[in-house]
Parts: sequence; C-alpha cells; structure tokens
Amino acid sequence: MSISAQDVKALRDRTGAGMMDCKRALQETGGKMEAAVDLLRSRGAAKVAKRAGKSANEGTIGSYVHFDNKTAVIVEVNCETDFVANTDDFKQLAKDLAAHIAASDPVAVSSEDFPADMVQREREVYLAQVRDEGKPEAIQEKIVEGKMRKFFEERALLSQKWVRDTDKSIEQLITEVSAKTGEKIEVARFQRMKVGERDQ
Repeated sequence: MSISAQDVKALRDRTGAGMMDCKRALQETGGKMEAAVDLLRSRGAAKVAKRAGKSANEGTIGSYVHFDNKTAVIVEVNCETDFVANTDDFKQLAKDLAAHIAASDPVAVSSEDFPADMVQREREVYLAQVRDEGKPEAIQEKIVEGKMRKFFEERALLSQKWVRDTDKSIEQLITEVSAKTGEKIEVARFQRMKVGERDQ
C-alpha cells in the first residue's frame, strides 16, 4: 500500500523516530497511525533495553523554582554523549523532571535507593495497622507487602505517575526520550528544597 509523505511526517512528529522507520511502521500496520505509534514505541523500548549496560557519564542539571519562590529542585540527568546532552529533547526532559519532583516530592530515584531505616519504619507502621485491624496472621505479611509496593510506587521517582500526563510513569517518559535520542538516559540524583522544611 502507498503511504503518504504527510502521514510519515505526522508519525515522525509524534514519535521522533526516523523517516524510514516511520514509513516502515505505517506499511507494517496498514497505514493505521495509532498502531504504528505503538509499534515504534515497542521497538524504541527494545532498543533502550539493549543499551542498559552502556555507561551514561554525560548529561545536564535540570532546575526548577516554583512561582512562589518557596520550592526549588535540581536534578542530574545523564546520557551517553554530550551531543545528546545538548539536544532540546534531553534538556526539556531535565526541566520536566525538575518540575515533577517539585510537585510530587519523591523520596528517591528508585525503590532500591530508599534509606533502609525509612523502609523498616514504614513496614513496622503497616504491620501495626494490619494487626490493629485484626487481620488473620496468615495474610498479614501479604497485606504489608502490598502496602509497601504502593508506598514505593507513590514515593519512588521512576514509578510515580508523571504530573503532566498521568497515563505514563516517569520511567516511561524517560524511556520515550531515550528511544528518540538512541541513548541510555538515567536520573543520577536530585535535591528538593522547600522553605521551612529541613532534612530529618
């Protein structure tokens, strides 16, 4: 079937994929735009997974100061080359992440980065809750595990829902930009400051 240049351009604008990749995706999906988007996203995610072992030593610092000047964030976002670090997509991602962190107040980048004492404290609180609710001992641990999963999902940056599009997680947002740029992208660290709040 014949694919119009207009459709190829529309798909490229939506996904950031190369022209030939867009044309092939449209041909493979019979010209269906949404199916072509999904196909390119899945291929992009596969490429990202292949690059997981690469080192990401370049990057940028994203920053955000809330309009009331009471909340500020700096975040270090890494990639593989300074070429990608200087692209608009990468710089925009760093800004978006800083604004998201200001709004969502994550504890750490991923669940593996949480302080051990905080994890232990949360677990003990949840265990006390299920005991107080009189849940059978046999299922208490399962309930606590479920509550801990939810805690990590809500407080780990990568698993949080993106404030500007709650249909995708921060990890999915990073994967999309990584697929566009063709490089591994990761969040190294962040710091969120709010007037009147001090680290415990």
